[in-house]
Amino acid sequence: MCAAGFTNDDRMNRGGPATELLAVRNLKKHYPVTRGFLRRRRGWVRAVDGVDLTIAKGETLGLVGESGCGKSTLGRVILRLEEPTSGDILYLGESLLNRTGKEMLAVRRKMQIIFQDPYASLNPRLTIGRIIGEGPAIHRLGSPADRAERVRRLMEVVGLRPEEASRYPHEFSGGQRQRVGIARALALQPELLICDEPLSALDVSVQAQVINLLQDLQEVFGLTYLFISHDLSVVRHLSDRVAVMYLGSIVELTDKDELFDHPAHPYTLALLQAVPVADPRAARLRRRKREPEPEPGNLEGPGCRFATRCPDAFPPCRETAPLLKEVSPGHWVKCLRTGG
Repeated sequence: MCAAGFTNDDRMNRGGPATELLAVRNLKKHYPVTRGFLRRRRGWVRAVDGVDLTIAKGETLGLVGESGCGKSTLGRVILRLEEPTSGDILYLGESLLNRTGKEMLAVRRKMQIIFQDPYASLNPRLTIGRIIGEGPAIHRLGSPADRAERVRRLMEVVGLRPEEASRYPHEFSGGQRQRVGIARALALQPELLICDEPLSALDVSVQAQVINLLQDLQEVFGLTYLFISHDLSVVRHLSDRVAVMYLGSIVELTDKDELFDHPAHPYTLALLQAVPVADPRAARLRRRKREPEPEPGNLEGPGCRFATRCPDAFPPCRETAPLLKEVSPGHWVKCLRTGG
């Protein structure tokens, strides 16, 4: 037996060479923009536009970017909560896009999500026990007594008292509700957890508790995380690698220390410069160097989407779309000035 009564079979062997758990190939999700009484299509919102990613078993991949850049949409499309426009999603080397609903039901046992808002993601009409045990009940795992025992153990794992299983979400604080969401995600013993900004709705003191909980759970159960956030300090603390997303595409991907010590894309540098600093002189210098806002209408042009904001842009940037290329071992950048 191991933590909170789970057997050693619930753990995943993290030794040996890294195994690719998830791969995303040229994934796109476009939403039509309609106008007028007849709702005719006038264009597209390219929320996810040609994303390529891989995540190895047991690692944490951080996904950062501004609000509205497509991070959460990417997470939902990976789980097929929303269907992609094109591209492919591979789980352990097998495509998820050609599977029926019944086939996806088995896959979803291995892929779960922790939602951003702990207040909106829990059904107010269900008790905490029913919320956590809903997944095992849908998948018909064990007897009702077995599922009740699993709920009890999960509540202990995430730091909740099992006797509170009969209470409702409104009786808990924000941090406690997020723990309920984590317990619900763990109920099916997944391999991959997509954490969709799980800290953004919480107080700073509670954030630290949830961060420690996520780290402990990964160590105990060998979980793999796609950690979506706009908080760079949290991403650096939790992640093994970091992907930077801008307007639906990945512009930089590398090891976390390499990214924070040697950022290669101008947008990554702008994100790092936006992190608050205690030195007033450094803060004033950053404000002087702040990049301009994007020019309306230039986001659909043939060149780099960041060209209208980039302080290092030169004429080819507005004419040629850069490709994501490896500029050093394990360091991928989408920028013409760095070889893209």
